[in-house]
Amino acid sequence: MGSNWKNAVLSLTLSLAAIHADVLAQKLPSGPQVLTFFSDADDTEQPYGLYLPQNFDENKKYPLVIMLHGAGSNHRLALRRVFGKSNAEGETDVEATRYFPKWDNVDYIVASPYARGTAGYQGVPEQDVYDVLADVKRRFKIDEDRTYLTGLSMGGGGTLWIGLTRPDIWAAIAPVCPAPPAGTFELAPNATNFPVHFFHGDADPVVPVAGTQKWVATLQDLGAEVSYKEFVDVKHDSWVNAYDSEYIFQWFDDYKRNPHPDHVRFVSKQYKYDKAFWVTFNRIAAGKLAEIDAKFTKENALDIKTQNLEKFTLNLKNHPKFKPGAALTLKIDGSNVNARTDSVVTLFRESAGGKWAVEGATIMSIYTGKKKGAEGPIYAAFASRHVYVYGTADNPSPEELRKRVDIATQAASWSQYRGEFLGRIMFFPRVLADKEVRPSDIESSNLILFGTKETNALIAKHADMLPVHLKKGDTAHGLFYILPMEGHYIAVSSGLPWWTGVKDEGFPFVSIVHRKLPEFKDIIFFKDSAANLLIDNYFTQEWKLDDDTKRKLSASGAVDITP
Repeated sequence: MGSNWKNAVLSLTLSLAAIHADVLAQKLPSGPQVLTFFSDADDTEQPYGLYLPQNFDENKKYPLVIMLHGAGSNHRLALRRVFGKSNAEGETDVEATRYFPKWDNVDYIVASPYARGTAGYQGVPEQDVYDVLADVKRRFKIDEDRTYLTGLSMGGGGTLWIGLTRPDIWAAIAPVCPAPPAGTFELAPNATNFPVHFFHGDADPVVPVAGTQKWVATLQDLGAEVSYKEFVDVKHDSWVNAYDSEYIFQWFDDYKRNPHPDHVRFVSKQYKYDKAFWVTFNRIAAGKLAEIDAKFTKENALDIKTQNLEKFTLNLKNHPKFKPGAALTLKIDGSNVNARTDSVVTLFRESAGGKWAVEGATIMSIYTGKKKGAEGPIYAAFASRHVYVYGTADNPSPEELRKRVDIATQAASWSQYRGEFLGRIMFFPRVLADKEVRPSDIESSNLILFGTKETNALIAKHADMLPVHLKKGDTAHGLFYILPMEGHYIAVSSGLPWWTGVKDEGFPFVSIVHRKLPEFKDIIFFKDSAANLLIDNYFTQEWKLDDDTKRKLSASGAVDITP
């Protein structure tokens, strides 16, 4: 074999290797674009807008802004809005969605979730926001101490909800004419953990400015770092002014998260939102808003005040005021508690309202009550991956089977058309017969079970573990409740479905079928119409029916209570 031939082969090999390396090294372009992530909530690819700065350097850590769109909008428009790019004169949102205009560069990565369209920012859309955050962190180097959150209208409300439920993620948040979901305002103390900038128009006819004024006054009273710009004679488009000339990036420039603050104030009534910086809630008084105010007074010494909290953990690893191995002095609710710890210490009340004590290394009884991932309420079963299951165990007639399929399909139809402005919620859960549910479904999904133990094989399978059953043949009542089971939730809907008789009123973020779900507690029971609830209650901390609920259920004559 001649040397020239060998050289040619070597040259070809090197060329192919170079081409292969170039293919593997393909980079995303700078500027605005759309990416997707895979959502296991319904096994779909979900889009989000993304901006990469000019001369993007894959080895550099970048600050990140998450931008949440408003009602009737989308991820592409949101990406335009945060850069101050409104529609052209006479241009509709549909037309503006089709392209990205040019805008000035900022040295930020920006991501704008689609979040299923106009569906608020709780449940599956909320998880989408965190999935986008995770996907961006997977793809790029992100400065976790310079991660920011902003949004307008519905997205401004989402900014408050998502920012306040997990306050240790964000360096600063900026809600624009925010319309927050119910239950957000009680979380206001969590805003003491980061700066907040509100924007609103004083002539807003859609989201009244008084709501934002109340937020600002409350946060000022709490001692939070809050700023506010109210635009004169501006209606429900204050984002045009708020994001003008890319102002929001200039404001974010001034703030960086401190991952180890000396002072943490945190409130929550859900185990789902159990952590802020070095504090984790382990047990909350049932149905109460738990609160902690914890601060270092000097090295290895903390002053802590609590309300409605029964157990919590301090993780002080890497905190500059914590010295491992030395005595840790804790003053909790006025009483002194001493502990030695490597970095983690768990405190619990010895009895209801009693003194605080350090949880020792001895074997503790396993807690089987409400906890993170097993706390309800009913809406929790719908807030992540779930399937709708109708019953076939009693071999129904073709006509009866069609009725059962129709009810389950109606419950699963999140994506119904709501007009040009609201469009559809792009969420597509599955509908299955009880006999079609696979082990992988049980292992990975919450189950929304329709029927009774006589009609649905999965209800029958767990009949002895379920607290209450609608009597066979009852057609006048509706019973609906949630229960943790095998690492997930099951929600049992027996008799009349939970949307029976619900009126079509209020702003239709979701259909009538789903409108009341976030309002329900752990168990509802009604006769003839879900608009007239006989019972809407929580299970006890141990997932039992309380005595009053038992009494009311028994008095109805329509149910059997499991001993």
